[in-house]
Amino acid sequence: MKARYIFAFLPLTFGIAKAQTGFSTDPLNAVFETRDTDCFWKAFDKMETSKENPFADYVKNGSQGVKGFTKFRIINADSLYSKVKKRREDYLKSRNVLAGIKQKEKKIRAIYSALKYWYPEAKFPPIYFVYGRFNSGGTTSDDGIIIGTEMLKNLDGVTGLIAHELIHFEQNAEGKNTLLKQCLVEGGADFIGEFISGEHINPVPFQYGETHSDQLFKEFVSILKQEEQKDWLYGVSKKDDRPNDLGYWIGYRITESYFNKRADKHKAIHDILNIKNPLLFLKESGFLDSYIKEYTKKNNMKFDDFFKE
Repeated sequence: MKARYIFAFLPLTFGIAKAQTGFSTDPLNAVFETRDTDCFWKAFDKMETSKENPFADYVKNGSQGVKGFTKFRIINADSLYSKVKKRREDYLKSRNVLAGIKQKEKKIRAIYSALKYWYPEAKFPPIYFVYGRFNSGGTTSDDGIIIGTEMLKNLDGVTGLIAHELIHFEQNAEGKNTLLKQCLVEGGADFIGEFISGEHINPVPFQYGETHSDQLFKEFVSILKQEEQKDWLYGVSKKDDRPNDLGYWIGYRITESYFNKRADKHKAIHDILNIKNPLLFLKESGFLDSYIKEYTKKNNMKFDDFFKE
């Protein structure tokens, strides 16, 4: 089984990075920036001899990728230094992890080209490989895709990870910041990311979700308009044995249903990337209809009224 990368994303980062007009529309021109990793290891090697924080220059002079990773992940040079000293051996495990990145670049460009076919208006931002504090496998910013290199045990799943983050970069979801919307953002990134890469990056919540689907569908229908995300995204209350990130699974299933029902698949991809009304998108997917009908009957509601904000 391929390694599953741990995504410790912060809710503030999802869906806010829009495709920027300054980036190339040619997938063959995408930039892969790894110089920050070289700077990190130069600082790392100075830890035993330097009287000052050797990571100060790494943070101060880093690329836009390091800057994009600093606010919520690296925090500052002192925070990074403290973490590296505490987990020195764990960082060392990733020292040579990018040795085969040139071969992966070829596949990533093919993935980008696949997205270009399905979504011609796609922009292809730089991919920055940086070092953080073991709290994020990857994210997007206005400046591009940022990969937390210390989280990579190998490169087996890096192309699927980048495909997922590429979709986040393209997304422009509107509507209230409900659990439904956030699940559609994450599930949509998983669905299209897998569609263009052939790699599925979240097997654990998907396996659990399929095994407990009836119970979970009923629960989700009752809370999907709320903003609270615990037990579905980015953390669990431990009220049962569910894993993190079940929202990826249910968002994927809704998105998949929407895609399958549309005759024009190119338009379906466009719609998934540009959701205007999450509740209307759910209705048009038809995915949870039987559960919504059960819920509305129990609560003396009309079916169509369920989809009103």
